[in-house]
Amino acid sequence: MRSFSTSPKEMLLTLWRHRDLIGVSAKREIQGRYKGAIMGSLWSLFNPVFMLVIYTFVFSVVFKARWGMNGESKTEFALMLFAGLIVFNLFSDCIVRAPGLIVSNVNYVKKVVFPLEVLPVISMFSALFHGAVSLAVWFLAYVVLFGAPNITVLYLPLIIFPYILVIMGLSWILSALGVYLRDVGQMVSILTAVLMFMSPVFYPVTALPEGYRQFLYLNPITVVIEQVRAVIYVGNSPNFYLLAMYWVMAFVIAWLGFAWFQKTRKGFADVL
Repeated sequence: MRSFSTSPKEMLLTLWRHRDLIGVSAKREIQGRYKGAIMGSLWSLFNPVFMLVIYTFVFSVVFKARWGMNGESKTEFALMLFAGLIVFNLFSDCIVRAPGLIVSNVNYVKKVVFPLEVLPVISMFSALFHGAVSLAVWFLAYVVLFGAPNITVLYLPLIIFPYILVIMGLSWILSALGVYLRDVGQMVSILTAVLMFMSPVFYPVTALPEGYRQFLYLNPITVVIEQVRAVIYVGNSPNFYLLAMYWVMAFVIAWLGFAWFQKTRKGFADVL
């Protein structure tokens, strides 16, 4: 039986080795998502804007939620909320799909020589495209309302890249588990819905009593949401200490996820 390398070096090399395949497949997936729709890829723009309007109305008008900033308006609340949604949706788009990635591509497992480890990567690039569209909408709204963005937006890649590694690691784990345990997909959908409200998407971390804030930081999304808001809206530099720890944790999670996938893929064909 073929042996698959689980080294961190192989994890990086496989992404580079199959970069053309990843690019072509991700483009096909993005185009196929809206194939046959009258509005086409414009739905990737309409969906986040529509959800932004709904969430902003419910939380700022119905529940009268505020972010705690002096002189805060509904538009400012909307931008803070939208920034959190962009970060969370990138996570949920990949994680919810992950358990079914291998199961829904049986031919790749049994009949075609295909690098299965790139399937979660392709899913990630598709989610990144939609996240980039949403982020472009956010910046357009900011420019219209407040003018040029803060120079601190240049820190954004330093925050997003390790976040991508975390999502990749979890996607590798869940895609492999989904082959052996079909209930994983249902469990992940429920947990992701719970995680949405256990992340500071609709509220700042400071809204929680101090005794509970430390538990919120156990959530891998919390640091990213808070740091993204700091650099793109508030105009503060990121917390470099937290960011350094997050980079280390992200690489470890990505490598463990890749190693798990490589170790368990030998049995995919037998189970499917």
